[in-house]
Amino acid sequence: MTDFHSYAPAKGHRLPHDPFNAIIAPRPIGWIASMSAAGKRNLAPYSFFNAFNYHPPIIGFASTGAKDTLANVRATGEFVWNLATRAQAEAMNATSAMTEADEFTLAGLDMLPSTRVAPPRVAGSPVQFECRSTQIIRLTDHVGGEIDTWLVLGEVVQVHIDPALLEDGIYRTERAHPILRGGGAGDYFEPGERFDMRRPR
Repeated sequence: MTDFHSYAPAKGHRLPHDPFNAIIAPRPIGWIASMSAAGKRNLAPYSFFNAFNYHPPIIGFASTGAKDTLANVRATGEFVWNLATRAQAEAMNATSAMTEADEFTLAGLDMLPSTRVAPPRVAGSPVQFECRSTQIIRLTDHVGGEIDTWLVLGEVVQVHIDPALLEDGIYRTERAHPILRGGGAGDYFEPGERFDMRRPR
């Protein structure tokens, strides 16, 4: 039998670093562009991000603490997700700084105009989703106590894909060289070996 390292999270993990986000990994980066009601730009990466529905397409990210992105989406109902790739990893990392500066300028990133929402897209990112917020949910623990984290869900209303990522009309995930978040202070990954497996009928 395996002698598991077992623990109740509320009582501590007894390890040098909390393994939770290293186990639920690798995760896509939620590189979110937003704008305040006054038109101030913001760009920030979120490590808790994923897709939640197919039709309509809904994506979401979790903001730990009431940060600028959360305030902007609350005020305007809009945001843009940008695919973070290996080529833009350093720029993405630079946008994680806690600053009042414009993160596009701070990271030396050019912008592209969006077509259906106000926040700009990251130029050089090969895929962008323009989104309109559908729900903002404050998370709670199992006894209903509110915690300092908000789940922001948005419907994708416009998709932009670099044609170089399409082969016979099929999106090839590996061609984009997306970066994925692991655990620890700075663990990131690129997709590894690909294999095919079909669902049973």
